[in-house]
Amino acid sequence: MCIFAKHFTALDVFLDDKELERLYASGKSKKLRLPDQVTEKFFSVIQKIEASVNIYDLWADKGLKFERLKGSEKLYSMRLSGKYWLEMEVDWKDDKQTVGKFHLLAISNHYGD
Repeated sequence: MCIFAKHFTALDVFLDDKELERLYASGKSKKLRLPDQVTEKFFSVIQKIEASVNIYDLWADKGLKFERLKGSEKLYSMRLSGKYWLEMEVDWKDDKQTVGKFHLLAISNHYGD
């Protein structure tokens, strides 16, 4: 599901996970059981992606720690809290990889806590 179906920005956001869709629609997910601060950050990150002109806007926000996952060409993550990360796949629209479609896949706990 594309969140912003009526207008497309340089960085488009899609929810490719049913639980992320529920979380976005209702602010809650029984399956994910996230702390309120993580849920708030999830919404904040979506807004930051939507507001970005290009990838450099996301890299400039050091708190996001936006990075490509090792061993993958398309998988990236952004920090939601100390241990929670938003994982996504990015389909770049240009050869310079500055604008693209962000497919949000999961919120993970990288450290297993």
